[in-house]
Amino acid sequence: MSPVFLGVDYGKARIGVAVSDDLGMMAHALETVANNGAPAIERLKTLATERKAERFIVGLPRNMDGSEGASAQEARSFAERLGLSSGLPVELRDERLTTAGAQRLFHDAGVNTKKSRNRIDMAAAQLILQSYLDSRQMDVDPL
Repeated sequence: MSPVFLGVDYGKARIGVAVSDDLGMMAHALETVANNGAPAIERLKTLATERKAERFIVGLPRNMDGSEGASAQEARSFAERLGLSSGLPVELRDERLTTAGAQRLFHDAGVNTKKSRNRIDMAAAQLILQSYLDSRQMDVDPL
C-alpha cells in the first residue's frame, strides 16, 4: 500500500480537497471546505487523520511567467500554517491553470460553472494532486 496524500486547492473563499488512492496512482475529489481560518485548517487535519494521510500537496498559483504574486504568497502562508498545525509535511506544487482546466472540463460537459464552484475547487485539487502523483510515478518508472 502506498502513502496517502491530500491535495489542496487554496482559495480565499473555498478550499478544494482531493485524496490519493491506496496505490498512490489516482487522485479523487474529496470535498470543499469553507475558508474560514482556523476551522478550515482543523477540517483538513481531521481529513488527514481519517484518511491516514502522510503529506499535504498545496497548489501554488504562480503567474504565467513563473513569478509569484499576492495569491501565491497567501497560499504559501496557508501551507505554512497547515504544516505547523498538523505536524505533517506540506509540499507546494505549481498549479498554473488548474482551476481554468477544471472549469473547462465542467463547461465542456455542459455543467453550469457558476453553480458548480464547489465541484470545480475539488476538481482543481484533484488536478494538483494528480500532477504530483504522476511526477512520483515518473521518478519510480523512468522510460
